[in-house]
Amino acid sequence: MHSELIDIRTGSEEAVVDLTTRIERFLADAGAGDGLLNVFVPHATAGIAVIETGAGSDADLLAQLRELLPADDRWRHRHGSAGHGRDHVLPAFVPPSTTIPVIGGRPALGTWQSVCLVDTNVDNPTRSVRLTLLPG
Repeated sequence: MHSELIDIRTGSEEAVVDLTTRIERFLADAGAGDGLLNVFVPHATAGIAVIETGAGSDADLLAQLRELLPADDRWRHRHGSAGHGRDHVLPAFVPPSTTIPVIGGRPALGTWQSVCLVDTNVDNPTRSVRLTLLPG
């Protein structure tokens, strides 16, 4: 097993951050062959999604999350910025981890798929993501 914790700067706005290039670098540095890659965000207010980026899907995802989980005063969890309770519900919709096959040292993603960190919590500008390779 090979594991590494990487830091991702998401800033002070909601963000979808493409991790695919970092994942490819991690696999290359690990000398990966075939196996499974687990991508995990150890935070209660962020998630991991496999989606298309760059064609508007990332903005569409954030727009839908704003509609589904509005940042208003309906939430019982009230510390942090206004509407922060919704950030604690996010992982029920965008899970905190995903597992991807690795074939020949490369993530076996579809043509338009990217692995992304989804972060709606504007109170934490830096996130950690754990990449763990389980060799086949």
